[in-house]
Amino acid sequence: MLGLRARGHRAVLVAHRDGELFRRASEGPDLVPLAPMNEIDLAAAWRLSKIIRKWRPAVVHAHDPHAVSMTSLALSFGAPAPRPVTIASRRVDFHLQSHAFSQWKYRQVDAFIAASEAIKGILVQDGIARDRIHVVHDGIDVEKIAHRPVIDLHQEYYLPHGVPVIVNVGALVGHKGQKYLVEAMPLVLRDVHDAHLIIFGEGELRATLEKQIKHLNLTKRILLPGFREDVLSLMKSADLFVMSSVTEGLGSAVLDAMAMGHAVVGTRAGGIPEAVVPDQTGLLVDTADPKALAAAIVKLLKDATLRKQFGAAGLKRVAEQFDVDHLVDGTLDVYRRVTATR
Repeated sequence: MLGLRARGHRAVLVAHRDGELFRRASEGPDLVPLAPMNEIDLAAAWRLSKIIRKWRPAVVHAHDPHAVSMTSLALSFGAPAPRPVTIASRRVDFHLQSHAFSQWKYRQVDAFIAASEAIKGILVQDGIARDRIHVVHDGIDVEKIAHRPVIDLHQEYYLPHGVPVIVNVGALVGHKGQKYLVEAMPLVLRDVHDAHLIIFGEGELRATLEKQIKHLNLTKRILLPGFREDVLSLMKSADLFVMSSVTEGLGSAVLDAMAMGHAVVGTRAGGIPEAVVPDQTGLLVDTADPKALAAAIVKLLKDATLRKQFGAAGLKRVAEQFDVDHLVDGTLDVYRRVTATR
């Protein structure tokens, strides 16, 4: 939004009034609250149609499946002339739902923006024509991350001075694969006896992971601090970042870690291989493979020079290919091409 405005475009944000996005966006005439009760909230869709008729946008960009529902329903109630182009972002490598309403709402979309080539492939499998899909990798503000203050993980969590710390960031849900990372830790500790793992995030699998950690007698070696708004500052003092996902659209946390100059151990899930270059910015292993995860972690924890080399290459790669300016310019390019076609 800020990038679009900086380039001279009017950008109106419609967001749930109780959501984190709305809170962070603050107030202003270009911030509009909308709180659908469910995916087929006709009253909310009618209100959105009035918002669209008022602002008469060239493009309506829906950023998640519920937003696609609201946009499709709103425009079915009537649209200004000329009718705005509709864009749907797709950042996860899950298949589209196949029920009738889902098929209908995605037929209303003029073009899709996929966050990775892997996601584009899944959309094609789901019957979306290739020429309707444009790949624009997620981008992060490298400069902003560089200026984030550092919070020492050792001091924050009372860890012994100098012990190596591995960090994972993600919702505690099945597709993030943290159970395989936890399972890998006993193997890591055989070779790196003082290693610690911190998994930041919340989710439905917290209790399951806590039980697994207790069963492995690793309660002093694996921490689950929950969600932290200052997680970027905490990540900065880690020794290694690990992404253990079974499925992953692209992995913005991987990009964050690379922007901090961290080497990355990741899986070959979804779009992660589009970010992490094996043996250049990190190491990649097969999904759901604790032994391979452990081996990669041990290799990098034992080789500080290689970690530093991978970290420097990762920072360079993110700055050149995954900076937020690439995201904004790539998105604008899609807007221009699709509106020109219309």
